[in-house]
Amino acid sequence: MQLLNVHFPGKLVFGNGSLQQLTNEILQLSCKRVLLLTIEPLLATLTDLKTQLEQAGVALRIDTSIIQEPTFQDFRSLLAESKDFNADLVLGIGGGSVLDIAKLIAAQLDNTQTLEEIVGIGFLKGRNIKLICVPATSGTGSEVSPNAILVDDEGQKKGIISPYLVPDMVYVDPLLTISVPASITAATGLDALTHCLEAFTNKFAQPFIDMYAFEGMRLIAAHLVDAVQDGTNKTAREQVAMGSLLGGFCLGPVNTAGVHALSYPLGSMFHLPHGLSNALLLPYVMEYNYPADLKKYAQVAQALGCENQDNDEKMALAGIAKIKSLIAACGIPAKLSDLNIPKDKIAEMAKDAMQIQRLLKNNPREITLEDAISIYTAAY
Repeated sequence: MQLLNVHFPGKLVFGNGSLQQLTNEILQLSCKRVLLLTIEPLLATLTDLKTQLEQAGVALRIDTSIIQEPTFQDFRSLLAESKDFNADLVLGIGGGSVLDIAKLIAAQLDNTQTLEEIVGIGFLKGRNIKLICVPATSGTGSEVSPNAILVDDEGQKKGIISPYLVPDMVYVDPLLTISVPASITAATGLDALTHCLEAFTNKFAQPFIDMYAFEGMRLIAAHLVDAVQDGTNKTAREQVAMGSLLGGFCLGPVNTAGVHALSYPLGSMFHLPHGLSNALLLPYVMEYNYPADLKKYAQVAQALGCENQDNDEKMALAGIAKIKSLIAACGIPAKLSDLNIPKDKIAEMAKDAMQIQRLLKNNPREITLEDAISIYTAAY
């Protein structure tokens, strides 16, 4: 067991309608210049917030340029455009891509370190500008994690991990997710489930984090299909949002493992959404991993709502079957071939995945190049 380091946001507000409190929160901080990073589809929902801030004398600049997984160049462009505004608060409202960029912009607006210098674990030296994150999807957990993921100039995903990326405040209003399409609800929900599952079965799992991971799996498994099939189901949206939040708490102290490492090439090479990539690979990495820790994978099945079996191995296999049934019920493609991923690219994908050692080292069972090829092949 490694040392347990937990960095929680300074304040967390969770609940349907909680966004209505955000204006007063910002005013209490005495912030005068707010840089709001969001997405076009949310602008109508944020009209009241915008009006209230401007009426209170707060200067507001809104940017909606981040529309997909962000690149180094996306970040550089936005940073250059934002510096003259002299924001004293960065407010990110959106999915994981928007939140990741918001976290980095807040840290880098007055930082002399270059982006390249902060890539990796623990290299960012500080953040002086206030940061509030508000997730509009239930999936990435970025709103409470110390991680930001960007695609570098060579097309490879790179992680910046630092406690300074944990926001000062987090507002989780599940009502923001009501308008999220079923396909995105499914993919992001399964991504959140993967965060919990990979933390729980992690080589460096922590009992303190296991509590969040187990409950996150339970909530998402019990409510995700309802949220996908009826996006207006407020109870389902709220429960999945809580599960996603709990998964986000897992990302700093323990983090993810083989599923995420192997999903990275699907994003960088074929531009598959991150959540979809994880959903595609999750059952196949589970099939590879479960012999390494039968007890933990049996507990995963318990969290997923499986009926008790005669022994841990049968229970673990029931959990894998449950994951496959969830993926099917959510309408997510089950195979790489369903998305026309060329089979002759598997070796290249495996080679790229082996570069993600910061995650592979967490996997409960070692994954070699040959193992990665076998997992991709099974997923094909």
